[in-house]
Amino acid sequence: MKNFKQVSIIGVPMDLGQKRRGVDMGPSAMRYAGLIEEVEALGYEVKDFGDISINRSRSDTEEGNLRNLKEVIHASNVLQQEVEKIEDNGNFPLILGGDHSISIGSIAGLCKRHENLGVIWYDAHVDLNCAETSPSGNIHGMPLAVNLGIGHPELTNIGGFLPKIKPENIVIVGARSIDEGERELIKEKGIKVYTMHEIDRMGMTRVMEETIEYLSSRTDGVHLSLDLDGIDPTDAPGVGTPVLGGITYRESHLALEMLAESEIITSAEFVEVNPILDNRNQTANVAVALITSLLGKKLL
Repeated sequence: MKNFKQVSIIGVPMDLGQKRRGVDMGPSAMRYAGLIEEVEALGYEVKDFGDISINRSRSDTEEGNLRNLKEVIHASNVLQQEVEKIEDNGNFPLILGGDHSISIGSIAGLCKRHENLGVIWYDAHVDLNCAETSPSGNIHGMPLAVNLGIGHPELTNIGGFLPKIKPENIVIVGARSIDEGERELIKEKGIKVYTMHEIDRMGMTRVMEETIEYLSSRTDGVHLSLDLDGIDPTDAPGVGTPVLGGITYRESHLALEMLAESEIITSAEFVEVNPILDNRNQTANVAVALITSLLGKKLL
């Protein structure tokens, strides 16, 4: 992170990529948990651009098994443009969700300055569904596929180009809920995945060492897309799709501390914090603590 002096924050109060209400309050919950003060304490200048405007009157209509498609397209286009502005100023983009469908817009905005963007997808889910494979029609289960150029053309063409990322530039960490269609796509594309089996067997240190080495050699920047449901619900209960047996709080700190030391991360988003499902803002507090680890906070 040594080349960044300013962290630019943008909130995306998006809950249209899935059915549950409440995740639109995630950006506010993270700010309330002291995000700006904590990041400033690390020596960064912080510019908070507030939240982009999202149409809260969701239609919940489906178009070809894609729930709220038009609304997600609109929000993705707006976010793409805002992230591009942050990138043009040479600042570190820190995007607060909102559900994980926001990464359709965020990654599109990052690709203007990165021809070979790497992505670490820290998540219980791999989000590689499309309309044909999704059991729910929820677009928050599709953004990684969309960024690979797979899915509805109005989603894959956000920003006017596709694909946004190459399958060989992706590392998924923490997966433990994978649909059959997603499993087939992972094998077809050769996407690197560290499931909870690998984390348990190898340990987080080795997983992150391999991830850093793998992406450092092939990318010109790395985006961290961290879904709080990647963390075990004991530590992060305020998420819409909790899955037991996840990454621990301490393992997550270790992972992000190692990423900070590697200096490969050029942008980040933290998504799926749902205060309605939380316990005294616990999950938002976890998100803020992890953000500060990513930005270089140390115990000593």
